[in-house]
Amino acid sequence: MGAVLAAQRKELILATLRAEGRVVAKELATELDLSEDTIRRDLRELAAEGLLHRVHGGALPASPAVADFTARTAIGTGAKVEVARTAAALVRAGQTVAVDGGTTARELARRLPADLRATVITHSPTIAVELATHPTVEVIIVGGRLFKHSVVAAGAIAHEAIGRVSVDLFFLGVTGIHPTAGLTTGDADEAAIKRAWTARAAETYVLGSGEKIGAASAFEVVPLSAVAGVITDAGAPERGVAELRAAGVRVLS
Repeated sequence: MGAVLAAQRKELILATLRAEGRVVAKELATELDLSEDTIRRDLRELAAEGLLHRVHGGALPASPAVADFTARTAIGTGAKVEVARTAAALVRAGQTVAVDGGTTARELARRLPADLRATVITHSPTIAVELATHPTVEVIIVGGRLFKHSVVAAGAIAHEAIGRVSVDLFFLGVTGIHPTAGLTTGDADEAAIKRAWTARAAETYVLGSGEKIGAASAFEVVPLSAVAGVITDAGAPERGVAELRAAGVRVLS
């Protein structure tokens, strides 16, 4: 019987996350007349299964975007195309633009106008290859240790190179975009590289397809106040978008 009750509790936790976008352990324990330790144990087990992300006092939805590069190519393809088109329209002739790694960033590279004259700097071999056939975009590659999960350069070498350039725009990829948790990703070293790019950019825009809105991952990149805007798609969750706007974030779609 206990196992059934545990399963019921976990389903209630997941249902609460879907409905409200967060779970507060103390409130749920009071509602169910259980100890907070019991709820916290359920949260730990659900987090171990990748079904939520634990935070102080409770949990937030886990981002599906923490899968590796190959797996992410199948997630929200149409939404990524929408985001990429909006992002590409922000690029102006003569600019120097930094592009993060990731599947949405690859869509952005594919949609830069064929007559665009600009410079793209990237630590992603995938982005560089996409732009290798572009007739008028100059491509500069930042090297370093290859982080195979996301297929980007990371580590000290990449970090030092980024610190020696300045760019007009940086298109930032993250796995979580949340009004209180901010902009997050699943790896500490990758988060540091993303922070370095943000610090070197006049403006940073987040490539935020809908599955990332309202979700969170383990490592903060930068707070929402550090970016010029979040670019999302028309199918992004309305509540999540409204919460971002209420937090003062410019949301483009």
